[in-house]
Amino acid sequence: MDKEYDFSQALKATDVPHLNAHRASQSNKSRITIMLDNDVVEGFKARAAKHGLGYQTEINQALRRVLEQGSLEEVIRRVVREEIQHS
Repeated sequence: MDKEYDFSQALKATDVPHLNAHRASQSNKSRITIMLDNDVVEGFKARAAKHGLGYQTEINQALRRVLEQGSLEEVIRRVVREEIQHS
């Protein structure tokens, strides 16, 4: 490994087409910092490995399902109504 490298001819990340395309495709996402319990992170990493996804994608999908389903109370009420209709 060299002690010094010459970056005088290096491109900025914004000047590299495939990096710009990647950044554009991520435009609907927000970078945040969040503190999660270690066991929660490990659980999502395990699920992600099983599904062949990244753990952050797995967390995002879980949060999306929660938002789409509504509150736990709403989900329980919906399930009870469906069961009453089927009985």
